[in-house]
Amino acid sequence: MGKSRVRRFRRVPRNPESSRDGLDGPGEEEPAAELLDKLQHPSAEVREFACASISKLLQQKHVIPAFLQRDVVRCLGPLLMDHSLAVRETAAGALRNLSACGGFEVCDDMVTKDIMTPLVALLKECSTGLDANQQSPKKCKEMNKNYVEDIANEAVNLLWNVCECNSTAVYIFNKEGCLEDVLRCMKKFATNVDLAISVANCLQAVTEDNPDILSSFNASARQVLETVMLSAESTMKHILLRTLIAGTVWNIKDTIPAGSLGSTVNAILKIFSDSLAIDAGEMIIRMNEAEKSRLKLAEEAEAEENMSDVLGNCVVNEDDDMEETPKGKVVRENDISDLLPSDKWELKEVTDLLTAQQTALEIIVNMCCSEDPSDDEWEELSSSDESDLFMENSYNEGNGLLMSPLCLSDEVNSAFLNNLTPKKILEKTAFPNSVALDICMHNPSWKPLIKKLNAVQCRALTCLHSILLVSDVDCLGGASALQSLAQHLSQLVFSKAELPTDTEFLESITSALRALLQTMASKNISQCMTPEQLLALCEAGIHSGNASVRVNVVGILGISGSVLAKGQDTAETLKMIGKSLLEVAMKESSLVVAGEALDALFDVFADGKEAEKAAEQIKLLPVLKEFQHVFKMRIRKEGKGQYSTDQLCVLDNVKMNLRRFIAYQETLGKTPT
Repeated sequence: MGKSRVRRFRRVPRNPESSRDGLDGPGEEEPAAELLDKLQHPSAEVREFACASISKLLQQKHVIPAFLQRDVVRCLGPLLMDHSLAVRETAAGALRNLSACGGFEVCDDMVTKDIMTPLVALLKECSTGLDANQQSPKKCKEMNKNYVEDIANEAVNLLWNVCECNSTAVYIFNKEGCLEDVLRCMKKFATNVDLAISVANCLQAVTEDNPDILSSFNASARQVLETVMLSAESTMKHILLRTLIAGTVWNIKDTIPAGSLGSTVNAILKIFSDSLAIDAGEMIIRMNEAEKSRLKLAEEAEAEENMSDVLGNCVVNEDDDMEETPKGKVVRENDISDLLPSDKWELKEVTDLLTAQQTALEIIVNMCCSEDPSDDEWEELSSSDESDLFMENSYNEGNGLLMSPLCLSDEVNSAFLNNLTPKKILEKTAFPNSVALDICMHNPSWKPLIKKLNAVQCRALTCLHSILLVSDVDCLGGASALQSLAQHLSQLVFSKAELPTDTEFLESITSALRALLQTMASKNISQCMTPEQLLALCEAGIHSGNASVRVNVVGILGISGSVLAKGQDTAETLKMIGKSLLEVAMKESSLVVAGEALDALFDVFADGKEAEKAAEQIKLLPVLKEFQHVFKMRIRKEGKGQYSTDQLCVLDNVKMNLRRFIAYQETLGKTPT
């Protein structure tokens, strides 16, 4: 205990926002049984309508149980291979919504009911059809619709959802050689970026913690990913696509030849840097103005069209030979109305940017940690200039070595510093642009962006925390840069009238603060938080419902207190810190947090005249002697069943240190002054 650890982000199933918009169908009053019966209708149009109706209803979570009870998976599954392409697409869309809105249990149920068999068959048929499609595309002329690519998009999204939730689905993905099929879809990125993004998301899911897939990533497969990474399109969709592919390449880094690893990491970090360099707040402002202009032009065009209709009914054309403008079509100079993107494209641009930035930050956090370093990595780490800092910061809570420096070589380290300076990440830790927030607050369709803006800020703070743990002080800009950073983080906490209460923000800001103060203390760099700020943060954090926040706050108190103990005239502040830590240790419901508080007490009162004076005034020794038995009994009663083996190991260690600390304090009392 007492050391901060690098947090690793794992991909989690998407929420219902990621489900497919259903086609217009009947309302909720249409019984599930009736719709499922229509799936067997001889008319393809009826089957398509039933699939679309089910798809729409499945976006409502409370409706899902009714469909599951009637075996919706086995009813829709065979339609993935229906002779009608339209039915295939809507069936895949319905299953996609079911998987996105249903979560882990529903995805498990889908795999148990063998959804992978028709899904894999559909994917392979689409993959084969993509090549044939180049010669004679299967399109609906009226809608300019490419059925093969659209069906492939739905299939890949469904595959992504189930593979993200279910290890059996990933096993089948490997066994059936689905990588080749999705990579064939990826090759369409130049003309169908939406399909490519779906594939990229799927690839990120199936390459995470999946060593069995690595052998499939030969030079040809890696070349497909490299081509996407090197693409130059500047739309937010393409930035998101490159970010996702960069994450996949990091996941399969073990397949990259050693001589190419440095340049590959360089390319990955360059993509992340380009994404993070864009100011999302400014983009929201620009895109909102673009949306207003587009809607205004549309209104004007509609008004002119209406006026044209009125005049056409009143005016008799005197020249019958004059070329007639088609009725209802307004001809204007430099008319670009037909070139305008689809509805809400401005909102989609911002959403894609924020998703790219959040993804980039999460991947950087993962790059900073390695849960199971290989022997080769250990050999390189042991000779690294950063090895001392690594050993100091890497052991935590009995879990062994939980992180390694981002860089496995000087070449990779150079790539990181050249492309992603801490400043770029620091910029993302600031509160979102107030003007942009105001736009989102007053526009219902833009309001969900607030959550995404906050998520990017929290990921940036977590990323900063990770970088602080694995980077040398000089790489971070030296003592003055760390003091400026401490001021910045303090302002995030204390700039408003009331301290923040959002759990995710509190966890990320306290993690970053703890890592920063830890780094500064290890290098004897003066701290910046006042005692009043320190205790105010403790008061806010210790009442959080999130145990990680409470652990961080206790750690911050321990670090700050141990630094103050070396100073002069600090006994009063040490008394306040000591009382706070004692209260946490004795009253905290979580043994892990209580153990962390005891650990912090050991650090604060380990040495120093001021610490001795404060310890005597708060009666630290008698309080701990009385509490020792209580702590032992709590571990014995609550430990088994509630805490992991690693946590119990840590708590046993704290129990032993408590006994030693009491013995140490007793010797101080016997020492003549």
